[in-house]
Amino acid sequence: MMLNQTAWWKYLLVVTGVSLGLFYALPNLFGNDPGIQIRGARGLTLEADVLQQVESILSSQDIPLKSLSYRAGNIRIHLDDVETQLRAKELLERELGSGYSLALTLLSGAPDWLTEAGALPMYLGLDLRGGVHFLLQVDMQNAIQRNLQNTLDGIKVTLREARLRYRSVTLGSGSQIEVILRDPGQREEAYDLLADEFPDLLVDVDSGRDEALTVELGEEQLAEIQRVALEQNRIALRNRVDQLGVAEPIVQQQGTDRIVVQLPGVQDTARAKEILGRAATLEMHLVDEQNNTAALESGQAPPGSRIYRYRDGRRILLKKRVIYSGDNIVDAAASLDTQTGSPIVSITLDSAAATINSRVTGENIGNRMAVVYQELVSRNRLDDRGNLVLDERGRPERVTSRIEEVLTAPVIRSQLGKRYQIEGIDSVNEARDLALMLRAGALAAPVEIIEERTVGPSLGQANIDKGFRSVLVGLVLVLIFMVVYYRAFGATALVALTLNLVLIVGVLSLLQATLTLPGIAGIVLTVGMAVDANVLIFERIREEVRNGNSPQASIHMGFDRALSTIVDANVTTLIAAVVLFTFGTGPIKGFAITLSIGILTSMFTAILITRMLVNGIYGGRRVRQLSI
Repeated sequence: MMLNQTAWWKYLLVVTGVSLGLFYALPNLFGNDPGIQIRGARGLTLEADVLQQVESILSSQDIPLKSLSYRAGNIRIHLDDVETQLRAKELLERELGSGYSLALTLLSGAPDWLTEAGALPMYLGLDLRGGVHFLLQVDMQNAIQRNLQNTLDGIKVTLREARLRYRSVTLGSGSQIEVILRDPGQREEAYDLLADEFPDLLVDVDSGRDEALTVELGEEQLAEIQRVALEQNRIALRNRVDQLGVAEPIVQQQGTDRIVVQLPGVQDTARAKEILGRAATLEMHLVDEQNNTAALESGQAPPGSRIYRYRDGRRILLKKRVIYSGDNIVDAAASLDTQTGSPIVSITLDSAAATINSRVTGENIGNRMAVVYQELVSRNRLDDRGNLVLDERGRPERVTSRIEEVLTAPVIRSQLGKRYQIEGIDSVNEARDLALMLRAGALAAPVEIIEERTVGPSLGQANIDKGFRSVLVGLVLVLIFMVVYYRAFGATALVALTLNLVLIVGVLSLLQATLTLPGIAGIVLTVGMAVDANVLIFERIREEVRNGNSPQASIHMGFDRALSTIVDANVTTLIAAVVLFTFGTGPIKGFAITLSIGILTSMFTAILITRMLVNGIYGGRRVRQLSI
């Protein structure tokens, strides 16, 4: 006689899995509070002492707080309602200034002990929260042409320095550059020179003309130009949307020449377009070492110079003349100096800036050269009481201000050229931020908005309500059928299905996966698939009972013989979900993620939890009849 008892380690596995699922799903029960998230703008590190300043500003205007916390370089403010949220944001924007980025957002109302333990609610997608969706097309041909033009300028400089006279250096068809020399006898010398100076290019002789050479970008270099252009545009756009005050924007690559920008909570499409197209740039200036001390003491700059400020407020006197700008920076990367181990940023310039850089730095060894970040920022105009100022059409008036701040001013140790390093950086993180700013100062190639969608917050809430209702109705109908048709065994399926939903929510919260409307559809589908596994088991048990086996033997063989069928069915569906995730985009990926998680949790609940419950009811004792 089989007693159908569950091994102790299976109890331990189930209890541990369900406990973890409940723990990570718990924050979703507390809902969200209207809140404000504050972080440093343009790479500025937010210190913990700003927390007291924020609290003092809000208390001075009697703005009530639910909670105020500092974590991972961000300040999070929980407020009671949306009206208070808007008042607090306007006040903090005015008092804190442009050194901080403020974002209206929804913050989890879960207690601190949950969030500190890493238990966070699910992240909701754009279709559930509301906001703006853009699909941008990157003009890759423009990026290639700009690179070709820079290469063409470099070829001219190289030939002139080698005293190889040419009639013309022009862009040819496709990705070719045609070089026509004045003296055909110098072609071999020119060929060797260009092949040595430009190893990444394909240099060839023109068989039809003795004085001609062709220089062409190879396939690998073309692919690299497009990859760098796409990544630089993505970083630049991410830096720009930070100015919109969006807590959790999504800026990601789609395909080889497109970028998706999703801005949750933003409803002003025109404003979003303005930010995406706004210019930010960098300029290089020499430090006026001769007059620096006197000018800073008197506060008066001599003719030809101007006082600038660092990000932390320190002042420095720079010469007005711009050496070159961020448009001349081809690439920037953060790394560590192999000799000293200190953080550095490696800069690559185009040929025109390289020539200027070589001359200027050669003449100013021992002096300093400053990197100045410039940006135009547009804000709502506020009156003396902190209220919005409206124009004749009732829309908020905008005021534009220019941000100019010195990022770094290192000493010129030696004559520099096309490539050089910026030293004197405090940390690796600061070096990375600086490299990102240098690369994101301007778009590598123009972008065009080819698709835009706006999802209102009311529609997003309606989607949440309808999605929750669909999951609830589907679950209740399935459970009613299971209890009526399979009786006591159906009740075990009820418990297993409920725990399955808890585990899905817990895993989504643990992974901080984005829940979208298609994702909710995946959860609804998972409910049906989870009960399908129970149906297979219960029907197999009924078949064994009809064949004359004892109740205990029927339970044992029913679970064992249904196992292979359940695994086969779920594995094939899991393969389909992986394919959807690999080749799909956006909503399709969301559906695939929830479906994959649901398949794995449904196998866990149907095979382990259901059997453990059935063994708990019928195992270890004599049974004459099964309630199935």
